[in-house]
Amino acid sequence: MITAKQMFQLRDTGGAVAISEEEAPLSKERILRSQGEEVGALGKMQVKDLRAWFGKTEIIKGVSLSVADKRVTAIIGPSGCGKSTFIRCLNRMHEVVPKAHVAGRVLLDGVDIYDRKIDPVKIRSRVGMVFQRPNPFPTMSIRENVLAGLKLNGVKVSRPDELVEQVLEQAALWGEVKDILNRSGASLSGGQQQRLCIARALALKPEILLMDEPCSALDPIATSRIEELIHSIGKVCTIVIVTHNMQQAARVSQYTAFFYMGELVEFNDTDILFTKPGNQRTEDYITGRFG
Repeated sequence: MITAKQMFQLRDTGGAVAISEEEAPLSKERILRSQGEEVGALGKMQVKDLRAWFGKTEIIKGVSLSVADKRVTAIIGPSGCGKSTFIRCLNRMHEVVPKAHVAGRVLLDGVDIYDRKIDPVKIRSRVGMVFQRPNPFPTMSIRENVLAGLKLNGVKVSRPDELVEQVLEQAALWGEVKDILNRSGASLSGGQQQRLCIARALALKPEILLMDEPCSALDPIATSRIEELIHSIGKVCTIVIVTHNMQQAARVSQYTAFFYMGELVEFNDTDILFTKPGNQRTEDYITGRFG
């Protein structure tokens, strides 16, 4: 049976040579750990004993972790393990589902987003989301789609055309649509629609961007474009991505959390989790024994 380390080294890296943990340069996070510090020292968001229910069914069971600032954190695990529910709790979208509720704390820059004084609409502008399937507004043009989130949040922009160009550039879409901005967003290909949705989220200048399996409905070429985009955006914005694709998690993230049956089994630097998992269930999952 292939080992976890071999699995990581055999991942699809587009021809790049995979390196071992021993060969990799020390990251700031690993240096902090060697000094007895936790990654939470770098955290943009801290999740503490988070629990989530649909009715009486508990989906998330006491999860605690820290989301590092301006890094990409991947959430992996088999279908139905609570990955999507977990990230929907990070911007208070879970609570909009009838009979859904949450317990525990989610701290954004040290402030609990579930505090009664906090406006959930403002939280969702600071913590944006990109969904599994592209969802541009079909009755709106490409330009209107980009500005839709701002309009819905009552944000006035002094130079909207400049903003549209800026965020479409960020989403690596400007060159493809600059001459057709008045066309319907629904007229674009699936990969272009997903990048349009990312541009729409970026227009609000989120501090954190949640991505729920953003490539699951896309072809390999479109997936590659989204992954390049994640690398680019992740330098200036904190990203949490749910993915069913372990090779994708290895390619795009600095941290990975493995969920199983609503529980956080293991959370670590991505290279460590894939090469030296600390839990047998993690080893079994990433080597294909289940899932």
